[in-house]
Amino acid sequence: MPTKPTVLVTGASSGIGATYADRFARRGHDLVLVARDGARMDDLAERLRRETGVTIDVLPADLTVPAQLRAVEARLREDDRIGILVNNAGANVRGGFADQATDDIERLVALNATSVMRLASAVAPRFVRAGEGAIVNIGSVVGLVPEFSMAVYGATKAFVQFLSQGLIHELGPKGVYVQAVLPAATRTEIWSRSGADETSLPPMMEVGALVDAALVGFDRREPVTIPHLHDVGQWDAFQAARQAMIPGFGTVEPAPRYAPAG
Repeated sequence: MPTKPTVLVTGASSGIGATYADRFARRGHDLVLVARDGARMDDLAERLRRETGVTIDVLPADLTVPAQLRAVEARLREDDRIGILVNNAGANVRGGFADQATDDIERLVALNATSVMRLASAVAPRFVRAGEGAIVNIGSVVGLVPEFSMAVYGATKAFVQFLSQGLIHELGPKGVYVQAVLPAATRTEIWSRSGADETSLPPMMEVGALVDAALVGFDRREPVTIPHLHDVGQWDAFQAARQAMIPGFGTVEPAPRYAPAG
């Protein structure tokens, strides 16, 4: 039997990342766990080794620190066993844009967007050479909803979605599967870490249900998986409306509504 690819999961110490680690371990995949909290990853790794028998490496790293991010990139470039990357690490910053410190939102962009791009960039050439591999990028429906007034967080998640969809077109024909997973409100630690008032939070999907649904999409090789969206026709209509605009982008004259007055 062919050896199952090793899975590298970022943000693996808790929540969605830890659950992905659990599910892939139970499928018989070896793991590389990446997050800042080495102690929590050690506990997770010990439990999963005991329960599943897979091999697990723990790689503590803060993906907003360039040297530590480069260490993870090197592992992705050099370890031919890694055939699946789950780009899950992410965070949010409390408050509205005018109240958020510039340094804080810069770190947010570094984690939610830059690290996703760099890790995908590190592994993609090797996957292309092999003609196989998978990149799973965890975005958010917030990237589709500016009305939620989460400008920077939403912008980073819109970046993840666009990057994923672009890579689908670029890497898909070369044998590399790319999936964007767009959760809505899910019960993870991101809420408490961003200072949210837990008494005011909406009903949430449990993280196990979210990851299990996302893995159904993974197995079906869906390009975009939105576990919270029950009417998939709405996404299909959204995509169709977007694609219907493309021919108009090739015109050379402004639309009549922009004709100068008089």
